[in-house]
Amino acid sequence: MKETIFTLSQLIAASLLIVVILLQQKGAGLGGVFGGSSNIYSTKRGVDKILHYATMVIAAVFFGCSLLRLII
Repeated sequence: MKETIFTLSQLIAASLLIVVILLQQKGAGLGGVFGGSSNIYSTKRGVDKILHYATMVIAAVFFGCSLLRLII
């Protein structure tokens, strides 16, 4: 039963992580080094900031589910 819950939560976290990453702004991050962005110093604002934090939280949840599934 526990293994099923962890597997299901891991699948949901993986799906959410894919969606959140695909929704992020184009040209941000390393793409700006190669000319993807005209701003040298840019800050994350609004929805981009929320998506950035959501990516970190969902990735931590996914990693935690993976570790718990391995241990149990």
